[in-house]
Amino acid sequence: MAKEHILIVEDEVKIVSFLRRGLSYEGYEVSVAYTGQEALFKARQESPDLIILDLMLPDMDGLEVCRTIRSKSDVPILILTAKDAVSDRVAGLDSGADDYLVKPFALDELLARVRALLRRHKRLMGQKVLKFADIKMNISTREVWRGDRYIELTPKEFDLLELFMRHPNQVLTRDLIYEEIWGYDFSSESNLIEVYIRYLRAKLEAKGESRVIHTVRGIGYTLRE
Repeated sequence: MAKEHILIVEDEVKIVSFLRRGLSYEGYEVSVAYTGQEALFKARQESPDLIILDLMLPDMDGLEVCRTIRSKSDVPILILTAKDAVSDRVAGLDSGADDYLVKPFALDELLARVRALLRRHKRLMGQKVLKFADIKMNISTREVWRGDRYIELTPKEFDLLELFMRHPNQVLTRDLIYEEIWGYDFSSESNLIEVYIRYLRAKLEAKGESRVIHTVRGIGYTLRE
């Protein structure tokens, strides 16, 4: 059985050495890119199973690297950076990243997140198209349609709708949504979920369509007709 391949995009040699040692010990095949341009080349040539991406690279903005990779591939991307403001995390996730971990970090937590992202990606690969009512979602192309109308979503809006589409008619708690979509770094007092639910509803109901994402007061949200 082939080893899962992880591409580290990082220009700090000490961090690269630490990550390479820890990931290799866990049985992963590891390659490294020290610049954004090298990352784009290796992502295309090596087709890694997961990418760990620093945002502060010497030649390119890491967010641009993330957006470029995401436009061509659905490979899981874990951002690893010293930028810890909520606005930075939101920007990273909206650029197409699947998770966001702030330096300094515990290796055990990074490994747990890597395992979770790889598990989720394998699960998604098994189901390419999701349907609910008149909504159709193509996981491979990341396209969403409501009836004949194409709906353009940001990466995080897509991920949130996908979570609902995979659990129709179930009540998803706020804690579960935070865990699945944003990880553990966002405070339960944050209104981030409410903001994204509002964005999603506006796009799904833009032509007067019926509401499908409903609030369950004091608990969370549910997708139902």
